[in-house]
Amino acid sequence: MSAIFGVLFHFIGGFASGSFYIPYKKVKGWAWESYWIVGGIFSWLIVPPLAAYLTIPGYLEIIARTDGGILWLTYFFGTLWGIGGLTYGLGVRYLGVSLGSSIILGLCSVFGSLIPSIYYDFFPSPGKDTFTMLISSQWGQMVLLGIVICIIGIIICGKAGMMKEKELGDKTKDASNTEFKIGLGLTVAIISGVLSACFNFALEAGKPMAEVANEIWKSANPGQGEFLFQNNVTYVVILWGGLTTNFIWCMILNAQNKTFGDYTNKNTPILRNIIFSALAGLTWFLQFFFYGMGESRLGNGPSSWILHMAFIILVANVWGIVLKEWKFVSKKTYATVLSGILVIVISVLVVGYGNSLK
Repeated sequence: MSAIFGVLFHFIGGFASGSFYIPYKKVKGWAWESYWIVGGIFSWLIVPPLAAYLTIPGYLEIIARTDGGILWLTYFFGTLWGIGGLTYGLGVRYLGVSLGSSIILGLCSVFGSLIPSIYYDFFPSPGKDTFTMLISSQWGQMVLLGIVICIIGIIICGKAGMMKEKELGDKTKDASNTEFKIGLGLTVAIISGVLSACFNFALEAGKPMAEVANEIWKSANPGQGEFLFQNNVTYVVILWGGLTTNFIWCMILNAQNKTFGDYTNKNTPILRNIIFSALAGLTWFLQFFFYGMGESRLGNGPSSWILHMAFIILVANVWGIVLKEWKFVSKKTYATVLSGILVIVISVLVVGYGNSLK
C-alpha cells in the first residue's frame, strides 16, 4: 500500500510539473525573462517557506542548526539545478512542451537516478541504495529495466521531434510554437537535462535537515511511519540556489533587451500577467511538494526519481497533443510520438513493480 501511495504522489507531482508552463502561455505582451522571473519569485522564494511553515513547525530553527557545510553544498547544487531549470524554460520555448520536456527530463532522469547510487558505492551511507545493490537484487534489476525502457521511450519521442522538424521545414511552423528551433533547442535541452539532475543531488546533500524534521515528527506521532513533508525544509535552501541563478540571468536579459518596462507597461494586462505567472510558479512548486510525499513512501533512490521524471514526460507530451503542437505533422510522426508516450507509461509500471519487490 505504501508503494501505491508513493506512485500516486509522484503522479500528482509529475502532473504539476508537466503542466506548469501552460499558464505562461496566457501571459500577454511580456518578454520571456519577465514572466519567467515573476513566476520564479513565487515558486522559489514565496511558496517554499510558506509550505515549510505550514507543515514543519520550527523549520527555520532546523536550518539555523544545520552544519554550514551541508547548507553550502545543498545551496551549491541548487544553483546548478537553477541553471538547468532556467534552460528548461528555454528548451520548452524552442522545442515545444512535449519534445522539450521529453529530451530534457529524459537526460535528467538518467543522471539523477543513477549517479547518486554510483556515488554511494564509493561512499557508503546507511539506508542508501548503491549501484551494486541495484544490479545484484531482483528489485534493483527491475528498476534498472524500467530505466532502460524509459530511455527507449525518450529516444522515440526525440525521433518524433526530428520527424516533425523535417516535415514542417522553415516555412511552416506549428501554430502553438512559432519559435521551434531544433538545433538551438537541442543544445539548450542537453545542458538543462544534465544540470537539472543536480536537484536530486541537492536533496541528498540536504537530507540531514529532512531527517531532523522526520525525527521530530515521529517523536510527536509514534507508530505512524515516515513524515510525509520532511523534505519541505530542504526545498527552502535548494530553491534559494535556484532563485540566485535565475534572478541574475533574467535581470541581465531585462537589461540587454530593455524589457524592465514590462513590469509597469500599462499597455499590457499587468495584473493578469502576474496572476498567471504566479499560478505557473505555484504549480511548478507543487511538483516537489508531492515528490517529497512520494519519496517518503518509496525512498530517494532511482525509483522515486525515475517515476517523477517519467510522469512529467508523460504529462508534458499529453499537453503537447492537447495544445496541437503536432497538428500539422503526418500520421506516421503522430503515431511515433504516441508510441513514445506508451513506452514511457510502460517504464513507469515496471519501475513501480520493481519497487514493490524491495
